[in-house]
Amino acid sequence: MWAFGCLLAAFMVVALSAAIVSLWLFAFGSLMPGGGTEPSGFGLGRATGLIVLVVGVLVLVRIGRRVRRFTEPLDELVDAVGRVEAGDYTVRVQERGGPGEMRGLAHGFNTMTTRLEADERQRRSLLADVSHELRTPLTVVQGNLEALVDGVYPADEAHLSGILDETRVLSRLVDDLRTLALAESGTLALHREPTDLDVLVAETVNSFRAAADEGGVAIRASVGEDVPLLEVDPVRIREVIGNLIANAQRYTPRGGTIEIAAALAPDPSAVRIAVTDSGPGIPSDVLPHVFERFVKSPESRGSGLGLAIARNLVVSHGGQIGVDSAPGRGTKVWFTLPVGDQPER
Repeated sequence: MWAFGCLLAAFMVVALSAAIVSLWLFAFGSLMPGGGTEPSGFGLGRATGLIVLVVGVLVLVRIGRRVRRFTEPLDELVDAVGRVEAGDYTVRVQERGGPGEMRGLAHGFNTMTTRLEADERQRRSLLADVSHELRTPLTVVQGNLEALVDGVYPADEAHLSGILDETRVLSRLVDDLRTLALAESGTLALHREPTDLDVLVAETVNSFRAAADEGGVAIRASVGEDVPLLEVDPVRIREVIGNLIANAQRYTPRGGTIEIAAALAPDPSAVRIAVTDSGPGIPSDVLPHVFERFVKSPESRGSGLGLAIARNLVVSHGGQIGVDSAPGRGTKVWFTLPVGDQPER
């Protein structure tokens, strides 16, 4: 469209210039054979030629200004593209002048660079966070192995079990990062099948019951009788529920409770699952960031990826996730899963 417009403008300029020159020559008799005596009405023709010449010059000036209004934003955009190519994602262009298409192009460019800048900032933050999270267990493993090799510690079960625990932390971190990367890129494969949520919740809770009993925490679960079979990936949904229970267990003190409840949402097209604990709650300044990567308390031994993974897995299933919490009043993390056209169990 722009190329056609420029070609049309150039054609109009050439045609108008030719017409002005022709009228000028005619007005001053250059085109009349023999030159000589002025014919009748020649003065009027010359005046008309002068007027046309002036009008033509004004038209050319007007066209030049319009072309400049078009080319200036385009030049700015070309320069900005070069800066982006060089790695500067902070560049923006003014959404001004030219036709609507040019302003739309400038707006699209600014939107693109804004996203690129956010992605680059997120990438650098992720690299820094991963480096930090890997450094701690690697340092522990390296220090203990060097002590064993130097004979400072005996190679007994007490010292080797500590190294084994740190390797498990590393393994879990790598698995979490892989799951998160696949989920955020939209390439995580979901193996959906009709799933009985009552059975899934019971199995997940039972895997935490021994640790809960040891910590003096009561853990209870309930699933509404009207909850139908869900077409979900049972392994991934179990991972979501497990992450929420593990988080609740980590912060619930001895004598506290953890409740897992599933029921049809107020909108019957979805099932709502909630994990509620009687822990200290989440500070108000941390609450908006709980689903971000590596957000955790200083005393936590987790990777800080559990809630981020849960959010992405729920969204991949077409659901929503949220959290309600206040300091001293416990925490409830809930998520929904779509029901769809599925038979009741």
